[in-house]
Amino acid sequence: MSNRPDEVLDLFVIGGGINGAGIANDAAGRGLSVGLCEQGDLAGATSSASSKLIHGGLRYLEHREYRLVREALREREVLMAKAPHIIWPLRFILPHRPHLRPAWMLRAGLFLYDHLGKRKALPGSRSIRLDHRQGLAPGMTRGFEYSDCWVDDARLVTLNAMQAREHGAEILVRTRCIDARERDGLWELTLEEAEGGARLTRRCRTLVNAAGPWVEGVVRGQAHRHSRYSVRLIQGSHLIVPRLNHDERAYILQNTDQRIVFVLPYEEDFSLIGTTDRRYEGDPSRIEASQEEIDYLLSVVNAHFRTQLSREAVIRTFSGVRPLCDDESADPSAMTRDYTLDLDTRGAPLLSVFGGKITTYRKLAEAALETLSPHLPEMQPPWTAEARLPGGEIGDHAAFEARLLADYPYLNAGQARRFARTYGTLCRAFLDGRDSQAALGQAFGAGLTAAEVDYLIEREWARSAEDILWRRTKLALRLTAGERQRLADYLQAAAPPAKTGPASTEASPRRTA
Repeated sequence: MSNRPDEVLDLFVIGGGINGAGIANDAAGRGLSVGLCEQGDLAGATSSASSKLIHGGLRYLEHREYRLVREALREREVLMAKAPHIIWPLRFILPHRPHLRPAWMLRAGLFLYDHLGKRKALPGSRSIRLDHRQGLAPGMTRGFEYSDCWVDDARLVTLNAMQAREHGAEILVRTRCIDARERDGLWELTLEEAEGGARLTRRCRTLVNAAGPWVEGVVRGQAHRHSRYSVRLIQGSHLIVPRLNHDERAYILQNTDQRIVFVLPYEEDFSLIGTTDRRYEGDPSRIEASQEEIDYLLSVVNAHFRTQLSREAVIRTFSGVRPLCDDESADPSAMTRDYTLDLDTRGAPLLSVFGGKITTYRKLAEAALETLSPHLPEMQPPWTAEARLPGGEIGDHAAFEARLLADYPYLNAGQARRFARTYGTLCRAFLDGRDSQAALGQAFGAGLTAAEVDYLIEREWARSAEDILWRRTKLALRLTAGERQRLADYLQAAAPPAKTGPASTEASPRRTA
């Protein structure tokens, strides 16, 4: 696709989280000319700070969110088929605590959960007996087991952006929209690159505001319009601790405040604990877990497990803000996780996305384009339900890992497993043509080499060590401080010089895959 500033795009998206990337991908695959800008890294905010689950939302049944739960349950198996390398089934253990919810209520909820949506590949729920092998506190002898799915949330965003690019979309990272003006029935956007401050101009027929926590600000600030909806920011924080899960099953823990906490098997040697729900009114880019949240999560876990965790056991915390459409609920955990699409046609069309959850991003994208269809008459039919995301042609993980070890015998088992679950077939882009570990270039630790890093820079928009070690991979959990510094030094040496001089309306040449 041409990136000349005088070209008129069909659609431009502000925001490179899961909703923005999903909409850009769907639109580009329907034959539309598409652009997207993201002020930071792809998935740099809420979309990399989730609980890493593709799930229907069992607890949403208590709030009678039946439409949302049904849609999310149906999407689980659609998304497993689309991206089997980064999405896979996960069984959950729900210990029964009679003083919180009676067994009949849990059985009824799980029956609904099993039958509200189409379920083919995932097994249904069942009652189970609990014993010391689960590591739970004495007295917890009865429970239930059910299915949902795990997802690498940040990679889901990146893969959607990559597929959008394959269909001709222009993806501009670290590029902020600083102004959006209507001229002659079109949107004229002024974009500013974070590195060097160069300015670009783009024009489009329709503008999609998928800025997440900043969605309301974009309507009022950059687009100079009034927003019909307001956003309430809800903080969700997570802890990474040494492994608590005794097998590959997750736990869903009930608490006396009627909330639930997940304990998820994470990166083989760790457990991920979350999440919290509390009102947040600060800068979304500066959010971090509070000591109160850390203590809350630890207290719930310690009430359920024999192993008792202190603050010193916490390896890392991360937090995100859910930009929920404000329905004036007093209880943050009761606020709807459903999405609201607001189309403003007082001039050039502006579609703003409020709320949403990662599980339903694909359906949200379809709904967004259906809403815009009167303004995009050349748009082709929906296509994403059947199309795999890049790298997804793996069959199953074990078989693909075996193929990698056979095709590249210099890999160790840990590398093959990580490549299968991170890249799928995309890893061949940096493995093909190499016949040894030495041929992969400088080693940074934990199997990360220059070949992989160069691929991430050239094909996946990575720029910083944070991009690579937390969003494209999770290797920060395994690299020492010295190894992380060596990677930072390598990236510094590989970085192109920042553009200087007067602001320009011309875009820099894009990397091509």
